Amino acid sequence: MDKTLAKGMAVLEYLVEQARPCGVSDVARALDLAASNAHRTLQSLVALGYVRRSPDARYAPSLRLFELGSRVVGGLDVKQVARAELAGLAQETEETIHLAVLDGAEVIYLDKIDSPQPVAAYSRIGGRAPAQCVATGKVLLAQALPDPERAEAWLASVIPELPPHTRYSHRSYRGLLEDLQAVRVQGHALNRGEWREGVSGLGAPVFDGQGTAVAALGMSLPSVRFTPQRVPVLAELLRAAAARASAALGYGPASAPRAQTRRTAQAT
Repeated sequence: MDKTLAKGMAVLEYLVEQARPCGVSDVARALDLAASNAHRTLQSLVALGYVRRSPDARYAPSLRLFELGSRVVGGLDVKQVARAELAGLAQETEETIHLAVLDGAEVIYLDKIDSPQPVAAYSRIGGRAPAQCVATGKVLLAQALPDPERAEAWLASVIPELPPHTRYSHRSYRGLLEDLQAVRVQGHALNRGEWREGVSGLGAPVFDGQGTAVAALGMSLPSVRFTPQRVPVLAELLRAAAARASAALGYGPASAPRAQTRRTAQAT
């Protein structure tokens, strides 16, 4: 290991963790360095642009770290990042697992792993479904809701019609809005046969580093296996997997979710 490089990284990490400008003596004392050694390291980091020095000779991280971090996060592919979570959920639940994004009034399935069970929910990668009828769509619509006073009008503009695909489909914007508001609070959505009779599902949002819901993890299964005893267990597993995928995309406690959802270029 290069000791000079390791020392520089330790100093940089220390400055980030302190969240306040620090003097040479602070750094030297915290990392057990000679003052002259700490000073040289700080000066090198300033010269490289990773640290800034204030007029009172105190040091803090520069925005160079944010710039590099943003490039790394921006280069992450949600499909690639979420693949391991899809595989883990599929193995643990033996149900069909999806990754979906919102495109206007519909969701598009980017990836999926089929259930190994003889009776399973059918879908295909690249397929579409009405957002208000499936769990992945509902959870993404919930994250995209604007202020309450504008929410119902916004829903009507995004989804101009509410055709009843099954007897369980939402037929009014008021009912759909109440459902979405509950979804936003509980952190996951349920579909109880609203798109296809006999097929139910769950969905949980995946956030990026800016707190935007960029995709949703979903689980589809025959309604006979969607029992009151099993649903809470599946929901917890799904939310945990979505949280891990979000963390891999840079989402953390400091990332406040925005009232918007990324859509493809075709979105309205």
